[in-house]
Amino acid sequence: MTTEATATRGLSRSLQQLLARVRAFDARRPRVWDATLTLFWTAAALVDASGGWRNTAPDPSVPAWLVVTLSLGLSLPLYRRRRDPLAVLTVMACAALVSAASGAFLQAGYLQLIPLFHIALTRPPRALLWASALLVPPLLTGAVRFPRGSWDHHVVPTLWTYALVALLGIAVRSRKDHTAALVDRARRLEIERDQEVRLAAAAERTRIAREMHDIIGHNLSVITGLADGGRYAAAKNPERAAQALDAIGTTSREALAELRRLLGVLSDDEQEAARDPQPTLADLDTLITGVRKAGLPVRFDRDGTSPDHALTPGAQLTVYRVVQEALTNVLKHAGEGAKATVLLTHTLQEVRAEITNTGLAVPPPPPSGPGQGLAGMRERAALYDGTLVTGPLPTGGWQVGLRLPREGTPS
Repeated sequence: MTTEATATRGLSRSLQQLLARVRAFDARRPRVWDATLTLFWTAAALVDASGGWRNTAPDPSVPAWLVVTLSLGLSLPLYRRRRDPLAVLTVMACAALVSAASGAFLQAGYLQLIPLFHIALTRPPRALLWASALLVPPLLTGAVRFPRGSWDHHVVPTLWTYALVALLGIAVRSRKDHTAALVDRARRLEIERDQEVRLAAAAERTRIAREMHDIIGHNLSVITGLADGGRYAAAKNPERAAQALDAIGTTSREALAELRRLLGVLSDDEQEAARDPQPTLADLDTLITGVRKAGLPVRFDRDGTSPDHALTPGAQLTVYRVVQEALTNVLKHAGEGAKATVLLTHTLQEVRAEITNTGLAVPPPPPSGPGQGLAGMRERAALYDGTLVTGPLPTGGWQVGLRLPREGTPS
């Protein structure tokens, strides 16, 4: 980059900074800025009224008091140019009409361009028609009363000036509207992004709550069953009581390991959290063994020879959690003497899991929050286009039925 280009770029940056400071001052103190500009143009008009106006006036004999009055009438109304530009232009047009009719032809008449610009900038397009009706009569009056050369010598150039100023106001207005639209769009996109983040966070909290409910609820139910059984066995069979305590310790450690794995994903540390494999259908035997140790007789049957890996890991986790939640509810609510049956059926189109208990037909209590109990099971099934049916049996007891279509089959 040459030295000249660098200097030009530096000058442009300085001008932009200066304009930014002026806009900031105008935004903070608009009345002070309006008064400053009004006093500036009033002073310029009065300087011209002190004698310079005679250099362009067709009739230099116009009284001085009238010249001063017209100069003030063409400058002082500018103070309200932004609040009511059409009214300001009306007052100034009257003064310009007297100036043209008297032959003074004051240069302050060009100050009408300022309210015209503000009309184009802030008012509806039809306001420009009213502005034209105010600006044209003084021009025609001066051209008729004091003709010099062709009649359009002073009219046409001035009209072009008015048109260009109006077009400039429209262009600035269009740019401001476009910028405001971009700012509004950016604001809306930011709001949508924040909403998406909140929705994602809520979905993640729901998923974590569901996982924690399944882990803690099931393992605590198993521990409670083992503790109750160990208490009764302690008096008659110390060896069975020791086995129950061992099972409680094993179940507790497994629950803690699962919780650590789940909460480790939420860690803010830079090190990657450990991500152990989620339970699959192959882990159902271990799950049911733990439930049996807690004192609930469970019969587990499989029907069909389709391999478990034909299901996605998420679908296998859904089946596992539904069986886990259903057996946990049996432990909690079915009462003494209850028995459970788990039937897992594989077909080419779907996988079905039926969990039946022969105890009391008492449904689980309503969930205390989203993603828990029956609601959590239904949500899991819906994620994979499946269905969940629950209800009491005619012969007593309760049944939970899960159906998951295989990937690529109609729901």
